[in-house]
Amino acid sequence: MGLSDSEISMPTSAADAVQVFGDGRDVTVFGGGTILMPMIAYRRYRSGGRTLMLGRARLDEISEHGRVAIGAMTTLAALAESGVEPLATAAGDVADAEIRAQATLGGNLCAPPSRGGPRGDLQAALLATGAEVRCAAAGRERTEPIDEFLAGLDGEPRLVLGVEFERPRRAAYLSQRRPHTHSYAVMSVACAELADGVRVAAAGVAPRAVRLRAVERALVDGAAADQASAEALDGLEPGDDALASSWYRREVLPVLVRRAITQLRGG
Repeated sequence: MGLSDSEISMPTSAADAVQVFGDGRDVTVFGGGTILMPMIAYRRYRSGGRTLMLGRARLDEISEHGRVAIGAMTTLAALAESGVEPLATAAGDVADAEIRAQATLGGNLCAPPSRGGPRGDLQAALLATGAEVRCAAAGRERTEPIDEFLAGLDGEPRLVLGVEFERPRRAAYLSQRRPHTHSYAVMSVACAELADGVRVAAAGVAPRAVRLRAVERALVDGAAADQASAEALDGLEPGDDALASSWYRREVLPVLVRRAITQLRGG
């Protein structure tokens, strides 16, 4: 069964999208379709309810007026060409040109973990920038720090409208991938130097991306890259999945962190 079994809405503005989304119950949000269409093709999509298609909602702009603002429907291809780091490198690292042309920031940010491993390639980069997520819940718009937004993804339904953040002074992004272009990154690490210090985040070591606060504290204390990276696993218990074992993640994460910090520092 496909989308034809749903009540389909195609709002032409962010305000209309918020109104149609309402409290989010029985609403399927259709962004670029790179997650939903395979679910339909493999008959894993339960039709019915309402489908909110955001393609005409004017949420695909990137602007910078003191802070960088990116709409939820901005494609990964546009992000990769934007020059806004570390998101540009993270977006350009996803899958292939075909997927990047369809996948959107909002869909990627909210992507649930799959049986094959973690998804949400942009989560670590957005955590590193200290982004704020503009979203709607229960018919009202609000802004949440990215940390809080990710922590609440399995709770109250929210419609992502965009993100905003301070453009980092310097940034770095590295990932460990399988050779197949359609595979997910096994792990990724993003660093960003902001006005209040360096933020470091990793994806692929938990169901959602996480900040590596122990690494950040070590950097505040003036630690070298190898010393700071030794703190990468503090409080983390990486699991096993189809992409990699817990042992592999524990071995590789400190290496990625060390390389990312070195890259950030221009080494």
